[in-house]
Amino acid sequence: MASLSNILPLSLSGVEFKADGIRLIKDVSTEFKAGSLSFVLGPNGAGKSLLLRLCHGLIAPTAGRIDWQGPAAEDPQPHQAMVFQRPVMLRRSVYANLDHALCQRNVDKAERTRRIEDMLERTGLSRLASVSARRLSGGEQQRLAVARAWTLQPEVLFLDEPTAALDPSATHAIEEFIQAIRASGTTIIMSSHDMAQAKRLAEDVLFMYRGRLIERSPAQKFFEKPESDLARSFLQGDLLWWKRKELTPPDDG
Repeated sequence: MASLSNILPLSLSGVEFKADGIRLIKDVSTEFKAGSLSFVLGPNGAGKSLLLRLCHGLIAPTAGRIDWQGPAAEDPQPHQAMVFQRPVMLRRSVYANLDHALCQRNVDKAERTRRIEDMLERTGLSRLASVSARRLSGGEQQRLAVARAWTLQPEVLFLDEPTAALDPSATHAIEEFIQAIRASGTTIIMSSHDMAQAKRLAEDVLFMYRGRLIERSPAQKFFEKPESDLARSFLQGDLLWWKRKELTPPDDG
């Protein structure tokens, strides 16, 4: 079980990110506490993936602050992991992909073996342990990516649209893993534009549009009675670019 007190809470204060002079993340302030499954929702281009990469530390904000506030805040990386929409598979076996991740965290051999065997069984990958990871199907590769992150026993797991390219069967398998990871005590922050999936899994929702955090609320409240016009339009399935002039908040960047 992941510890709930090493690096959380995570605080964002006035966070912005610019690329080529264009503000892609705009004045985001929020906080993530231990023990939640948060969904970052919004249409394509809303800034969901960028926000997760900023939180994980893959890129630095161009303005504002991102602060881990737990006792291990000075070195948060060993306590977190991230799974991408298109995972990178090492050119080696399924087993070796898991082993490599644990070696990078300096886990001793006996513990690595125990964790890997347990994870292969939990994720149904035991029969594929000796198969090259790059020969797996898309769904199998994503299961391996989740297993690789899960075996690190992170306190915080970032998931960037992990089922976006998967069929319903593979999506169901990944969602079962997500629920098991959450039950183990890991805090999950996940991006998606899949409202049905968010209704199944989310405990709270952050709704983004054009780089701004428009609304945040408990999942049930968000889906039953969103506060903003943009969120209501998104939930109704509207093409939000049609409503850009009437609904978009002012952008001075």
